[in-house]
Parts: sequence; structure tokens; C-alpha cells
Amino acid sequence: MAQSGTDSIQLELRQKCSLCSLQELCLPRGLHAHDLEQLDQVVVCEGPHHAGDFLFHTGDRFRALFAVRSGSYKSYTIDRDGREQIWGFHLPGEIMGLDAIHPGQHLCDAVALDTSTACSLPFDQLSAMSSRLPELRSQIFKTLSKNLTEQIIRSNENSAEERLAAFLVDLSTRLQERGFSERDLHLSMPRRDIANYLHLTAETISRSLARFQSEGLISVDHREIHLLDLPKLMKRAHWETPANGSSFD
Repeated sequence: MAQSGTDSIQLELRQKCSLCSLQELCLPRGLHAHDLEQLDQVVVCEGPHHAGDFLFHTGDRFRALFAVRSGSYKSYTIDRDGREQIWGFHLPGEIMGLDAIHPGQHLCDAVALDTSTACSLPFDQLSAMSSRLPELRSQIFKTLSKNLTEQIIRSNENSAEERLAAFLVDLSTRLQERGFSERDLHLSMPRRDIANYLHLTAETISRSLARFQSEGLISVDHREIHLLDLPKLMKRAHWETPANGSSFD
């Protein structure tokens, strides 16, 4: 009998960290086999979550970090006026929940944007391992640094077009790191979510995309965006090319 989609996902979730294709994205390189075996024993797989399903809620007690395994999630809060404020969009291999370490509870909600799965990494065990594995501790700091980069992308000091260009280049870079095309983007989030994240309006996002398309920087087909001229888009975003080079060249 053929496996259903859910059965296939459940089988995928039973795979170990040591066999996961995303291992080098959410875990530091160079971990020894016995370290990976210890992680295999404590990691708990969550999902599948379908679009709109929650991974965690604001106020939940902090017990674990979460590594996205497939699909994508968004994190957000609700302000006192009942309006959603999006913190970020999270792709496979990315860590969620670091903001909850100090207060001991989650400060935002995390919800799936499409059919998604995540690995729960119990923080007590992870913290104990990081005390003797500097590579693991360094990876956590690297993730915190990435969160600061996201704040720069959203800065109100940048124009609407600069923010949108930076968002597209950042998404392209993250997809390229995961082995996907850096020029063909499928947006799992609607434009209103992108607008919310960048502190813009959906109309401004649509106008900016249309302008980028008229300038030959991108082509747009609903949620499919093809980046035609990455160097110019990076220049529009004031995006610095990494010192070790870039596949955009």
C-alpha cells in the first residue's frame, strides 16, 4: 500500500540528526559522532503542522529551542490594539525560540505558513552540551547575530524599496544556503505579511514589486518571483557581498 503524505512526513521525522540533510545549517560543523548520538536521544520531532497550526504560543513556558525541518513558520505578536506584528519568517535549518531563554517564556506566537515540521531541542540538555562544545555555543551566538541582521532589514531608516530589496536578497541568500535556486523564489507568505514585517502597506509592496519588474530587476507571477538582476537588486538594498564571495556574481 502506498504511503500517505502524512505517513511520509512521520517517517521523515523519525530520521536522526546524524542523517538529516539540514544538519550543517542548524548544528555546527565538526560535531563528533557521539555528540550527534546524544542529540538524537533528546530531540523531539513536532508536526506535521498545516498552515495556521501553532508551534508555540506567547506565554508558553520555555523548555526547548525549535529547528525548522521542512516548510516554513512565521513568528509574531499581537499588540494592545489587537494588531499582528510579525517578527520573522523561518526556513528549514533555522532556529526559533532564542528570545525566550532569558524571560523563561515565549514572547511571541509561531505558526506554520504551509505544511511544516520542526525539531524540538530541549534547552537544559542543549545547554549542558554547549558548555563542553564551544562549536555548539558559537552556533547559538551566530543565530542571535542573524536576528540582529533581520532588524536592520526592517529599519525605518531605509526607504520602502530598500527594505523590500533587502528582504528579497536575504531570502535569496537563505534559500541558496539550503541548496535551492537563489534566483527563483516561492513566497510562502502573502504580501500583507511581508508588508507587516517590513512596516509597510500591502499597496506599497505591490507598487515596489511592479517598479522592480519594470526596471528589469525581477519578474513576478503571483507568489513566484524570479530575480533577474541580483547585483542591481543588492545595490538597491545596500547589501554587502560576503568577503568569501557570492553565487550572485
